[in-house]
Amino acid sequence: MKRIRNILFYIVVIGGFTALINLIVQLGENNLESAMNVIAPETEENQWSLFLDAFFHNFSHPLAILLLQIITIILVARLFGWGCQKIGQPAVIGEIAAGIVLGPSLVGMYFPEFSTFLFPEQSLGNLGLLSQIGLVLFMFVIGMELDLKVLQKQAHEAVVISHASIIIPFALGVGLAYFIYQSFAPQGVPFISFALFLGISMSITAFPVLARIVQERGIHKTKLGTIVLTCAAADDITAWSLLAVVIAIVRAGSFISALPTIIMAVGYVFILLKVVRPFLKRVGDLHASHENLSKPIVALFFLVLILSAYATEVIGIHALFGAFMAGTIMPDNQKFKKIFIEKVEDVALVLLLPLFFVFTGLRTQIGLLNDPYLWKVCALVILVAVTGKFVGSALAARFIGQNWRDSLTIGALMNTRGLVELVALNIGYDLGIMTPEIFAMLVIMALITTFMTAPSLHLIDKIFRKKETSALKEIVEMNKYRILISFGKPEMGKTLLRLANSLIRSKNGNSLVTALHLSPNNLFNKYKIEEYEKEGFAPVLSESKKLGQPIETLYKVSEDIETNIAETANNGGYNLLLMGIGHSIYKGSLLGNLLEYPANILNPERLMDKVTGREKLFGNSPFAETTRQILAKSKVPVGILVDSNLQNIEKIFLPIFSDEDGFLIEYARQFITSSSAQITVFDAVGSIRNNTEMKESLRMIEQHAPNHLIVMEKH
Repeated sequence: MKRIRNILFYIVVIGGFTALINLIVQLGENNLESAMNVIAPETEENQWSLFLDAFFHNFSHPLAILLLQIITIILVARLFGWGCQKIGQPAVIGEIAAGIVLGPSLVGMYFPEFSTFLFPEQSLGNLGLLSQIGLVLFMFVIGMELDLKVLQKQAHEAVVISHASIIIPFALGVGLAYFIYQSFAPQGVPFISFALFLGISMSITAFPVLARIVQERGIHKTKLGTIVLTCAAADDITAWSLLAVVIAIVRAGSFISALPTIIMAVGYVFILLKVVRPFLKRVGDLHASHENLSKPIVALFFLVLILSAYATEVIGIHALFGAFMAGTIMPDNQKFKKIFIEKVEDVALVLLLPLFFVFTGLRTQIGLLNDPYLWKVCALVILVAVTGKFVGSALAARFIGQNWRDSLTIGALMNTRGLVELVALNIGYDLGIMTPEIFAMLVIMALITTFMTAPSLHLIDKIFRKKETSALKEIVEMNKYRILISFGKPEMGKTLLRLANSLIRSKNGNSLVTALHLSPNNLFNKYKIEEYEKEGFAPVLSESKKLGQPIETLYKVSEDIETNIAETANNGGYNLLLMGIGHSIYKGSLLGNLLEYPANILNPERLMDKVTGREKLFGNSPFAETTRQILAKSKVPVGILVDSNLQNIEKIFLPIFSDEDGFLIEYARQFITSSSAQITVFDAVGSIRNNTEMKESLRMIEQHAPNHLIVMEKH
């Protein structure tokens, strides 16, 4: 009754007031418009024409253009980043390449009308401002990421390597400037400005990209990883301080003229460190949890960021230096840093930074390098950059006592330039220090030096690969039955461990279970990664104690999770890979079902399978794409758990559909031996009846455990 009354009330109120509104409008049109000289409405045909004109005009509205640019940039950047991850490269390389592709070097050259529509010249100002906001947030987070306590502990080695990795390429860059100044410096630019900026361009290391590579290779907790991260942190602080001085000199015209700016910058840093930082530390200590980090507190820290960036921009050393310094003075409390970085990273990384990549790409005109001489100069620029950074860092590391393998690894990692290099190059381009030609060469250098990091590390590992010294240990490990359980959700890890334990409980220690947990390498800050590792293994370790089943844990940050799972199983000598079934993002909704086939076909790996015939074009696989990829790449048997609520292994139904399924009988035997499970084997097509080997295997099981095996045939 109450429901009917509410419906009637709704109809009366909505209908009545709608009629009242219509009556007032009619009275207004009839009685009031005549005195206001309102133009009579157009005919129906003219109204349709006006609608179409207004509709198409909306496409060229500045806000519509900006939103379309953001949509296009994010999609293309994600696609290129995914492609680079699949070939073992950092996603940032693909995102930078996406910017170049969308710029005049490709789309602008071959599709000029589309390029003009998507990136009209009058829209670039809005795009540039948004990208600068992204960079401010990015530099702020980089500053927060630097662990100054670690820097102090490793100060001696880190400072030697870091400063050597700056001064050597800086000197080589200045020397290179001497030979190319007259050909590539813009008219009216003093030699000192051109030389200093070229030196800085050769000296920079991309701390975020380097940190991702170190985490992905699993060496971030080793001594080598700590040294590399510390060197990169020291490099960042030194390089940005030098860049601030260089900017001041460039804007002032000489070192003497820049002294007032440098003095103001030193005063600004002093105030930050001695006045602002202690205050922020107290605030951070009092508000180090989600509950205490209220909106006024968040606003306070963002205000410090903006004021710091504004101060350095007004002083004359660029807003990005202020954002970086604001990050370094944030409270050292790790809980606070983790919470605050989480508030910033998604907007900075996913939404705004790709805009900067494309904005850089729109400035990069590779087509200007249309002469063999220009490409020779470009090759020389790359050679100088690699020699200065790679060789300089490696020799410095070797000099302070690192072995050759670690020294070369440090050199390869410090040679990574990535996004931070593009930031510096854009600053130089904005200051008018570089011509479009030398700017394009340096962008190519940034791409190549970042791209070569992963292959260089693989080559170094291959050359210095260590051999097992203990043959006995190797024999013991080879005789163990090894199971790898791979999981994403921690609760799934518990269930998989119970399943593995049911298989090997009877082996009395002659077995090994490894729990593998991977995180995607799109996590920005190390605090989140450390938390993921701890939270990911907590339920599995608890279940391990409960079952009395010792396990090894293996955690990695991965650019390509499917490939890494398969490679770990293939290369680790495992007898079995256990994993949970993946869930497709496309299932369960009308839109998802409509998108499923186009998305799968547009997947490059799956498209190749379609072309080669390995998979039917419209085959309806029961597994999600992630699971399917792991199955395709794994060379060991794979068990896929469908029921994540599995508690005990008591009754097992085992259908046999062909002779190829005969290997499953061995798993049935293991379940009976370890868990006393009841096994029902169903001979679905008569394979067992006609296969002597399978019949013998089942007979042996019946002899040892007659009450645990039932064989059924199809009638």
